[in-house]
Amino acid sequence: MENAQLISLSRQVALQRQMDVVANNIANINTTGFKSEQLLFEQYMMPVAKDKDFSFPDQQLSFTDDWTTIHDMSGGPLSQTGNPLDVALEGKGFFVVNTPQGERWTRAGSFAINSAGTLVDLDGNPVMSEGGEVKFSNNETDIAIGTDGSISSSAGVKGKLRVVEFDDPQATVREGNNLYSGGTPVAATQTRVVQGAIEKSNVSGVGEMTEMIRVQRAYENIASLMQEQDDMRRSAIQRLGSLAA
Repeated sequence: MENAQLISLSRQVALQRQMDVVANNIANINTTGFKSEQLLFEQYMMPVAKDKDFSFPDQQLSFTDDWTTIHDMSGGPLSQTGNPLDVALEGKGFFVVNTPQGERWTRAGSFAINSAGTLVDLDGNPVMSEGGEVKFSNNETDIAIGTDGSISSSAGVKGKLRVVEFDDPQATVREGNNLYSGGTPVAATQTRVVQGAIEKSNVSGVGEMTEMIRVQRAYENIASLMQEQDDMRRSAIQRLGSLAA
């Protein structure tokens, strides 16, 4: 019965972590450029204790192991805003922003111009072009961003947004504020830049709510099973105690 309890507990721990992932997806359903996550599980085989008196080979126990989290990099729907500083990406590319921790990647294209005239994201991180930071003067107007990321204004050409892609997007690591780090970035070749729009989250509200209900029911079923196992153990102890008396 102890083995059954341990196996059930491993599944409960995995379900609790899965619930955390689902809850985070739902919390970011309206976050610009957010990519949902999924938890992957695998079977972990562990042999029972060995003893030379066993008349049959050791039996293996099958535990649940939540071994990794993957990013769903499918594109979210585009929402037209008409704001010239809102930029969306069609394809698998990422914008590059310069943070205090170094360069990071993001799909959130809600940009602004700070007091120093620098193009920044909503957290104040400079948005990088192929030549560095993008600067504007106070009197510049008619900001235009082409489908290839080229930037121009009333003052002329300002540069070209740096957009990168990854052969293996799963190698990137999600950080806070909708940023990613890691991976091996290369110049984008399969990404189109769309001005005046933002990419909405790719989280499916109905799908995530359904998944939350499924995870909750699975957790409750295992909790009920563990309670039954406790009752069986208690009953066995009581009966054995009565026989000994």
